[in-house]
Amino acid sequence: MKHPRMITKKWIATLLLASTTLAMASCSASKPDGGMNGLYYPTAGSPTSSDGENYTEIVENAFVSTDEQNTSYFSIDANTASYPNLRSLIRNGYSIPKDAVRVEEMLNYFRYDYATPTDGSVLALTSSVFDTPYNSETKLLTIGLAAQKVEFSEIKNNLVFLIDTSGSMFSADKLQLVQTAFMMMVENLNPEDRVSIVTYAGTETVALKGAYGYEKQKIMAVIEDLQAGGSTAGSDGIYTAYNIAEECFIEGGNNRIILATDGDFNVGITSVPKLKSLIAEKRETGVYFSVFGVGRGNYQSETMEALALSGNGTYSYIDSPKEARRALVEEIGGTMVTVAKDVKAGVIFNTDYVESFRLIGYENKMLTEEEFNDSNTDAGELGSGHTVTVVYEIVLKDKELSPDDHLAQVTVKYKPTENVSGDTDKEEKSLLMDIKCSDYHSALTANDAFVASVVEFALILRDSEYKKDASPQSLIARLEDLDLSEDEFKSEFRDLVKDYLGKTK
Repeated sequence: MKHPRMITKKWIATLLLASTTLAMASCSASKPDGGMNGLYYPTAGSPTSSDGENYTEIVENAFVSTDEQNTSYFSIDANTASYPNLRSLIRNGYSIPKDAVRVEEMLNYFRYDYATPTDGSVLALTSSVFDTPYNSETKLLTIGLAAQKVEFSEIKNNLVFLIDTSGSMFSADKLQLVQTAFMMMVENLNPEDRVSIVTYAGTETVALKGAYGYEKQKIMAVIEDLQAGGSTAGSDGIYTAYNIAEECFIEGGNNRIILATDGDFNVGITSVPKLKSLIAEKRETGVYFSVFGVGRGNYQSETMEALALSGNGTYSYIDSPKEARRALVEEIGGTMVTVAKDVKAGVIFNTDYVESFRLIGYENKMLTEEEFNDSNTDAGELGSGHTVTVVYEIVLKDKELSPDDHLAQVTVKYKPTENVSGDTDKEEKSLLMDIKCSDYHSALTANDAFVASVVEFALILRDSEYKKDASPQSLIARLEDLDLSEDEFKSEFRDLVKDYLGKTK
């Protein structure tokens, strides 16, 4: 049962102060057009880069000749952090770091009309093949993966909010946004859920331990009283969070630490490999580890993604209260309830038809054939109702396609979790699909057109060597031809593309 939102006068005053501060900044620093969606573009003298931020280096996958290799293997997850981070950079007028553009995370932010699992299945596969809108010499081959949907209200949750309260978090788009996000989440807790709060700055502090979901006012009071200041003893906070999660452990439930931070750790264990090792060891206890990034200036994408992957969790970025509501209210099941872990894909291309291929995105998730076939390989996780989109750009041979033949064969391997129904055996499973020659069509579906648009926008942002004939004009025209009225996030993407490309072309 959901309870009405409980917000004290102090919290209302805090939100009003933040709103006033942002409004004053907007009035004093906006461009003549007023910026986009109420946010402002920096003027001369304002920061126009993301110096101090760190992103995983991305070297785009090249085309591979099927005569040399006709297989492709990679880990799958539903991380979405790149898109809201890019949205924040674009809306606030920052330059776009090339490595901030992660096309698979941009694609996976959105929902598509894919076949959903039936008869107790955990995952379902869909495919499509169509002409590449920005390259007349290639086709786009897409693989859609949809996960079983589990209602959040049916899961018992033991959650530890691990919140960075160091000095760098003192701003409206950091700690105040984290407070707003977690308060939204608290509204949707079940009465028997357990919530603990650990903060870290110069040292870690246990602000709340094992409160029940029906104690919403108590939990919210602790959240709203948080203040930022000091250095960043993140590893100490992680140790404490795991200790509390294990003390409050719920057998068969969703036991999860949720880290909210703007950046790296500078006290205690500070190396990414050591932190990954710690979290990977702790995940064996059944406690998962998810990460939410916030803010600008100290954003450490590589660290946050690595920690989430090691902890069998998800990695997201929150740039606004609207995004917080999307992630922690509207799609809380996908964010918090894992239905498949160690998810990995293998694709074998038919050399009779496919001359070459390149996987778009997933550059830092590539696997060898041996890793793909090893059930012990640590791969990605999928949450309740998640959809994942995989895109290959392929060059076909000059040969007529036989409707009865196939272009490629897809195998997805995964391990069901305790949260899914209909599959009591949690050993590694395999899901198979042939991508048939008959899947090719020249007229783009709504899914095709939107997927192609996200890919093209990513290529333009990266100034990719594979962008071929990609252009702002054709991209905007394609998006304007789509009826996106039923999906506010896709509509918002169209507006974002038009606003950004309109200012830069």
